[in-house]
Amino acid sequence: MKKLNILMLLATVLFLSSPSFCQEVMTTGGRKMPYVWIDKDTHHEVMRLTRRKGDSRSFYFHNNPFIPDRNGRGTRMVFYGTDKDGSQIFTVNLSTLKMVKLTEDHARKSGEIVGRISHNIYFQERDSVFSVNADTRERKLVYVFPRGFMGGITCLNSNETLLGGTSTPRIKHFPFRRVGSKRPNFEQIFQFERKRTHTIFTINLKTHKLIWIYTHKAWLNHLQFSPIDPSLMLFCHEGIWQDVNRIWTINIETRRARLMYKRTMPMEIAGHEWFSPDGQTVWFDLQRPRGVTFYVGGVNVHTDKLTKYRLTRNEWSVHYTISPDEKLFAGDGGDTSSVAHAKNCKWIYLFTPEGDHFKAERLVNMKYDNYHLEPNLHFSPDGKWIIFRANFEGFESVYAVRIKKNI
Repeated sequence: MKKLNILMLLATVLFLSSPSFCQEVMTTGGRKMPYVWIDKDTHHEVMRLTRRKGDSRSFYFHNNPFIPDRNGRGTRMVFYGTDKDGSQIFTVNLSTLKMVKLTEDHARKSGEIVGRISHNIYFQERDSVFSVNADTRERKLVYVFPRGFMGGITCLNSNETLLGGTSTPRIKHFPFRRVGSKRPNFEQIFQFERKRTHTIFTINLKTHKLIWIYTHKAWLNHLQFSPIDPSLMLFCHEGIWQDVNRIWTINIETRRARLMYKRTMPMEIAGHEWFSPDGQTVWFDLQRPRGVTFYVGGVNVHTDKLTKYRLTRNEWSVHYTISPDEKLFAGDGGDTSSVAHAKNCKWIYLFTPEGDHFKAERLVNMKYDNYHLEPNLHFSPDGKWIIFRANFEGFESVYAVRIKKNI
């Protein structure tokens, strides 16, 4: 009888400690939130992953932040966080939420590059490229750019033999600067950069040799290596989307560049491109024409076959992503000044393909978020959560929303 009573007590505790019973149902943002809550507008559980002082910022939507599980320690996510010394690199264990600080220096860092095999994280400080290992915290100097070199690293190929990046000729006085919170005019920057020569390069991590891959008089940006093909790179012709054919791939061995999607009508746009997890498809935001009809489009890298799913104006998002099993998509919404000019699209969305369109479900109400910090979401490696960054508490932090609804 005593054993039975203990079992019943344990069952009761587990039942009452489930998220739908122990977490408060409340409006997301507008004040400091508890670490875990239920969004009252969507009934999905939301939690803060980076429980620390200072701002924390997760990676851009197409940059992998995850280090796979090894020796039972749990999958970790890499993020940037500010402290008294400036911006530092951290990991957070997605199972235990334990955080580890990997860097300690004052220098400004750039690069969001994680090696899934080596667990090395690559970053740049001024003219030098470094790695820091997420397991050992060992820091190494990888490469020093030649004097006068203007450029930086942005990606790592799938077998972790090459870093990729872009460079431009150095000029004495770059004419566009950010002043306070005022951003420089993107149209003016585009007209300036499209007339300059840009070059894609690689750095061999074994020989430490820099190789020029592709040079073109265009603004080359958003480099990404295929997740499965170490010789295939995705890049874009940056600029005003309706004025460029944006999405390109290049084979870094043959140096052959290929346009992946050619615009078919005036004011059509295609952009914010990313590889599917299996490397077979390049997905992107597609609008035919701009601001009127909205899709998520995908082009097969081998056959050029186009797949597209339609969305409504309010479901349009600044960035989209796809789940590890490639069955679901997600979007991070937008504000009223974004390209869709939607009146009600400040939500984190889950999308399920149904025929030629998406069935949308709202996961988090982002009405208190300032979209100058775009959420840039990622599916968790187990496919159960969507991870995003936000400032709806008045500071920058990283959050996760459970895909399964709390009833």
